[in-house]
Amino acid sequence: MLTELVEVDGGSFRMGSTQFYPEEAPVHTVVVAPFAIERHPVTNAQFAEFVADTGYVTVAELAPDPALYPGAAPEDLVPGALVFRPTHGRVDLRDWRQWWEWVPGADWRHPFGPESSIVDKSLHPVVQVCYTDAQAYARWAGRRLPTEAEWEFAARAGASSTYPWGDEPMPGGRLMANTWQGHFPYANDGALGWSGTSPVGTFPPNGFGLVDMIGNVWEWTTTLFTGHHRVGQSSLETGCCGPGAPDPTITHALKGGSHLCAPEYCHRYRPAARSPQSQDSATTHIGFRCAR
Repeated sequence: MLTELVEVDGGSFRMGSTQFYPEEAPVHTVVVAPFAIERHPVTNAQFAEFVADTGYVTVAELAPDPALYPGAAPEDLVPGALVFRPTHGRVDLRDWRQWWEWVPGADWRHPFGPESSIVDKSLHPVVQVCYTDAQAYARWAGRRLPTEAEWEFAARAGASSTYPWGDEPMPGGRLMANTWQGHFPYANDGALGWSGTSPVGTFPPNGFGLVDMIGNVWEWTTTLFTGHHRVGQSSLETGCCGPGAPDPTITHALKGGSHLCAPEYCHRYRPAARSPQSQDSATTHIGFRCAR
């Protein structure tokens, strides 16, 4: 069953921020045409329905093409994906390789490797899906992925504050999104008990009734990532969204932050936040939702 679409009236808004990271600047006015966006990220159950109907095989389940990865060791060119592994204590936060590991056999059914499972996570967002996989699902569903401007407009839900709910991360002490609770990357107390992904809708909706726009999983957009916003860019620009094999040289903007975001390392659980990701990447903290 496809996720309910929420109709979003078009309008203008101030996109971006100058308060946190340089890639979020400049703040500029963007006009967004009316569109609809799914109420929550695509879940494991929904992605399983797509795979059962089409026989689709995700990129993480295929051996990488050696021509796309010159110089890679043959033993690394096997099906697999990136998996987050907590460290045993404090580490240099400038080196992400200390908590990310390439794991053969990791895929959407086995997010942390062959011994892991999603049996009890049907309502969690699907992860270990790269951009190509998300596009394939969207085409099957008769939908598309949102642009970055559409996504941010929907996440803000008419607010101009730091977060959709205001300027305080935890108003009145209430946790509003699934983000890292503790000391990154080694101690996570869990967000309402969830130390990884959480079932969609566990946390409060924004003003448009959309859930998990902030935290839980990063979400793919069709917009190509640049080191700063391209002022004057159309909100309908879709970047590279055609079918075919993923190109590791093409980078898209992710939005929303994830359960791995912590203020001392990644204060990106905000509508204005953005992160680059090559379109061949599948990880334990990236998912997607569709638009129309």
